[in-house]
Amino acid sequence: MALIGWFLSFAALLGALALRQDMPVGGSSSLSNMLFLLALLACPMLWHGKPLGISRAQRVVTALILLFCLPLVLLPTA
Repeated sequence: MALIGWFLSFAALLGALALRQDMPVGGSSSLSNMLFLLALLACPMLWHGKPLGISRAQRVVTALILLFCLPLVLLPTA
């Protein structure tokens, strides 16, 4: 399970850094912030133990909320 967390964390971090570098779409800054937060939530090294009283289930639910909010970020703002 920790290996999946590491993969997800690195993928989200690299995606967020790539969006910060290029900024191709209008909502890319908020998408980049969401990916940074997802990378933080998925990193197993930071969450070993239960710092701040946040359990694994709360982190998983927050990550799912971030993923399901993705279409709202990508809507056109005309």
